Amino acid sequence: MFLNASGCLDALTAPDVARSLDAFVTKTITPDPRGGNPPVRIAETEAGMLNSIGLANPGRERFLAESLPRLRALGVPLWVSVGGFSACEYAETCAVLDEVDAIELNLSCPNVVDATETATEIVAACREATRLQLYAKLSPSTWDLAEQARAVEAAGADGLSLVNTLRGLALDERTLRPRLATGTGGYSGPALKPVALAAVYACARAVDLPIVGMGGVRSGLDALELLAAGASAVALGTVLFADPEAPARIRGELAAELAERHLADAASARCLAHSDRPGDSKLGNRMQESAANS
Repeated sequence: MFLNASGCLDALTAPDVARSLDAFVTKTITPDPRGGNPPVRIAETEAGMLNSIGLANPGRERFLAESLPRLRALGVPLWVSVGGFSACEYAETCAVLDEVDAIELNLSCPNVVDATETATEIVAACREATRLQLYAKLSPSTWDLAEQARAVEAAGADGLSLVNTLRGLALDERTLRPRLATGTGGYSGPALKPVALAAVYACARAVDLPIVGMGGVRSGLDALELLAAGASAVALGTVLFADPEAPARIRGELAAELAERHLADAASARCLAHSDRPGDSKLGNRMQESAANS
């Protein structure tokens, strides 16, 4: 299953690209409209990209009235990314969403001030507000990500999205001043893949939840590695800015990688990185059961 990473694709501007995915994830929606951070908000680096968009979006009311009906008309399964600055704000948005396939809770944006509550408290509030599927999008900067995964699972999360961007800085070669107006921004792109793999690997060993793996995916092999680490779906992010044909290309490359390894399908590849390790027989059986039921 292929999705886009939130904020990396405008489905209404590029509907054919959105339809080439198995589900479309919206930009993060907040209760009030946000103009975002001042420019410059994007800077390319040697091994990726920095962004400091700042959750620019039209706000909840306008999204519900204008954007959501148009997105539904595309005929693509729809995930809505929800943000806020308190658990109450997250929950209020979740409560008014319906006829969407899932909600992704953006719990880890590096470009705005975090909510005062913990990720666990936010998930718990949203779980009370909706019966829709809730995916918690977590930060790779968390020291014990596996423990946080256990906590949000206990609070009612149905899945995990791993990972959000890392905080990074790029300097202008001439002035030696930050290239982004905000100084630092969220770092994404190829260099993020080892971080994403480590996060998916750790969380797959800690919880039974389905995981959307993302971070540095440019090829079918990249997607296969995330599946092997424990992801059940893969999201494409920075690659979509340079290659709008990436979903179809990577899907074909993944099929070829699976065939080369005599694997029947993507589910057969899930958690292969966890096999043949001492004490892993219980984990392996659990993963096989999970793949069979997914």
